[in-house]
Amino acid sequence: MSIMTSACPFAKTASGEGGCPMKFDQNCDRHKAGEEDKVDKQSNDSGIVSPKCPFGYDSHTFKLGPLSCMICQALLYESSKCLPCSHKFCKACISRFRDCPLCGADIEKIELDTELQVTVDRFIDGHARIKRPQVNIEDNELREDDKNVIYGDVSMERGAFLVQQAMRAFRAKNIESAKSRLGLCAEDIREQLKMSGDTPELCSQLGAVLGMLGDCCRTLGNSGSAITYYKESADFLSKLPPKDLEVVHTLSVSLNKIGDLKYYDGDLQSAKFYYTRALDVRRNAVKENTNASSQVLDLAVSLAKVADLDRNLGNEDEAISGFQEAIEHLESLKLDSNETGLEQRRHSVLEFLQNQLAEKQESAPVSTV
Repeated sequence: MSIMTSACPFAKTASGEGGCPMKFDQNCDRHKAGEEDKVDKQSNDSGIVSPKCPFGYDSHTFKLGPLSCMICQALLYESSKCLPCSHKFCKACISRFRDCPLCGADIEKIELDTELQVTVDRFIDGHARIKRPQVNIEDNELREDDKNVIYGDVSMERGAFLVQQAMRAFRAKNIESAKSRLGLCAEDIREQLKMSGDTPELCSQLGAVLGMLGDCCRTLGNSGSAITYYKESADFLSKLPPKDLEVVHTLSVSLNKIGDLKYYDGDLQSAKFYYTRALDVRRNAVKENTNASSQVLDLAVSLAKVADLDRNLGNEDEAISGFQEAIEHLESLKLDSNETGLEQRRHSVLEFLQNQLAEKQESAPVSTV
């Protein structure tokens, strides 16, 4: 079961560069420092000033620095300093060490650095707003009483920035930090939804972020909150047409994760309900995209989940039928030589399915005929 996907929920957002300002490559978290933030002339003409970070950075030029934790490589969360060396890290990160990771000195005490955390929070807030004077829609001119700027959202540049920070923290097991950044991101998108309505772009982004929040809660052992986030994620993603394979995958994964948590809680009927919903989503995706290998694999996994649950519920005939259908899909799947990752996954799922059928055959009574 995948946790915290590395796919960027803002990857399809049109930025000034025509794409996502953050590329979530797990092997390359550092982003090249670029030019200073510049005021766009066209933006000035329309009364919009380019967003300015109070510390001189923007999302495109952010790099590790004095506001970052050297352990998780994300922005500091609950900033803490080691004594006596005074090196600073996230509280959750440094709490796992006895010696300072930077200088090797014994850690005698860890103290919260609230002043530094205020600075970090101001840095994050600097990515939240863009100065945007009120413009008269009819004549496109500034009104005299509206010369005072108001603050609007920087939108998806900030969203990608926050998700990047969350994913760095999550990979380093600083889950509270990841949850905090994702929470800010979700709040931003909700504000956008209030202004723009349920646009496909915003629903897709919020659905993905809510799913990540569910992963955080699940990792922290809070299954109730995790289910709430996964359900809301599925609600938003269900509003979208089933044409985008990434959306379809995220939706089915959220439904399966609800099913998993229900299963672990012993509520098998509820688990089957959500597993079946995910299966239906994936069946439709395969019908629409018959050549999408990843969708066929997803379908086989869903068939296996439902079949396994049927077996636990005593529905043996339905279970065998499900396992066999999944095997048929996988055996008919033709993969290219460059799809080695999918081939490994196909082999793994196929082996599981064949073992399930073999177990049933071994336990069946021997015929005397």
